[in-house]
Amino acid sequence: MPCTVVLAVGYNPLLLETRSQVLRSAGYTVVSVCSLKEAISRFLQGDFDLVVLCHSIPAHERERLAHIVREHTPRTPVIFVSPGFPQHDPFADVTIENDPNDLVTGLHEALRSNGEKSGV
Repeated sequence: MPCTVVLAVGYNPLLLETRSQVLRSAGYTVVSVCSLKEAISRFLQGDFDLVVLCHSIPAHERERLAHIVREHTPRTPVIFVSPGFPQHDPFADVTIENDPNDLVTGLHEALRSNGEKSGV
């Protein structure tokens, strides 16, 4: 399985670290950041397969980051992790509830769906 690199962004350090550990244990390489400025900088300098945005980020900042991701690499999926109740983020490609199993399954499906869209 090729290495899948995830940019995980969140303003709650405990949630971010827990989520990053879940993803690492599922085989993902994770770069975790706690600020919009650092997220933008890391994204533009890196090569990420997915971007995961936590519900701890204000909506206007999620919108800005999603716009930058799409402008820079349109095929990179943006995943929003909701706080556990049905909440859709209009800026994300996929919304996943804040559950470890849902997160891993949702990322896998987003990657698979993205591969089908790009003809891979």
